[in-house]
Amino acid sequence: MDLELLRRLSNAFGPPGAEEEPREILRAEIEGVADEIRVDRLGNIFFHHRGESGSPLVMLAAHTDEVALLTTFIEETGFLRFHTLGGIPAGLLPGQRFVFRGREGPLKGLIGTKPPHIMTEEERKKPPEMEALFVDVGAESREAAEGKGCHIGMTGVFDVGFTELGGGYVRGKAFDDRAGCAVMAVAFKELRDSPCNIVAVGTVQEEVGLRGARTAAWQADPDYGLALEGTFAADVPGSSPHRMSANLRKGPVVTIADRSVIAHPTVLKALMEAAEAGGIPYQFKKIPSGGTDAGAIHLTKAGVPSGTIAVPCRYIHGPAAVTHIDDLENTARLVRAFVERISGL
Repeated sequence: MDLELLRRLSNAFGPPGAEEEPREILRAEIEGVADEIRVDRLGNIFFHHRGESGSPLVMLAAHTDEVALLTTFIEETGFLRFHTLGGIPAGLLPGQRFVFRGREGPLKGLIGTKPPHIMTEEERKKPPEMEALFVDVGAESREAAEGKGCHIGMTGVFDVGFTELGGGYVRGKAFDDRAGCAVMAVAFKELRDSPCNIVAVGTVQEEVGLRGARTAAWQADPDYGLALEGTFAADVPGSSPHRMSANLRKGPVVTIADRSVIAHPTVLKALMEAAEAGGIPYQFKKIPSGGTDAGAIHLTKAGVPSGTIAVPCRYIHGPAAVTHIDDLENTARLVRAFVERISGL
């Protein structure tokens, strides 16, 4: 696994509806081996590998967007009010740094709250409400904020740079789902000489309702679908064993069911058999929560047998996540092995 690819993807700016940067990173990485590349009207990017006639078409999907903020109001005092795009808990936001794309270019900001010194005892005990939070961009008035390039509709993402922690561990923003994007790129390139028929799609707007995957699957009309994700790992202090959804360094996470999809038996069986035949460690997602692009893919047209595998990542949907290179590499191995098995090889 090329960590430089994950670094570029993680550091890219890609809120829902503005996924151009991660999309173009994927294009630059894969275009040399794809038989056809196109971008649809929503912004999904398709990479086709033409294999043997009669071989089933396998769709791989990794979403390019990340959780973000949407500016909804500029106070007369220069502070910004916002709405979250994707699931960011309010309790994670105070003090976090964000970078926005304003009319004058990148714009730094910080999530502010009322100082704890003037909070009531009851206010200090409770997590903050989203309505009480705001963004400080260093402006003393609405005019000053607008002069810096702030505007209604401006989006921002966590301002955190990719870092190697040592021992194979890495930290960065948006591993949900830039980890899946990196895995998809690696697996697609490794299958360049395969007789399999593959369409790999960097989808848009997953964090706000699996929107890009829905239209992408309609266009691709695949025989099988596999969503590639970065899922939450709960191998941290305070987690009960039965609530420890996934662990780092135990391999890709295979979904049996979540809120969006029940993995098709044929896909689930192929994933398990591919892992066991290849000696690839894997684990099951123990908590049936969340949703992935498979939720939209499997309901397309007359139905598409679908499933999900994911890279385990701690702290997703927060400012930064942690994962391990072993899990990235093993997930890519399983994607390749699955495509070959489901294609009858």
